[in-house]
Amino acid sequence: MKKNELKKLTKDEAIKHIDKLKKDLFNFRFQRVNAQITDPSRIGQSKKTIARLKTLLRGKLNA
Repeated sequence: MKKNELKKLTKDEAIKHIDKLKKDLFNFRFQRVNAQITDPSRIGQSKKTIARLKTLLRGKLNA
């Protein structure tokens, strides 16, 4: 997701999105072990998006 799209999310939407991405990472691990993953770069993208969302949530909590 783009940075602008992430900023528009509410706190609850961001938390739901983080949970979804964590489930995706869990599934990516199994796909990588079984050599079924088609796009390995999605693992890194998911991790970065989770970090961005957590950073935005932290900023919203402090504001």
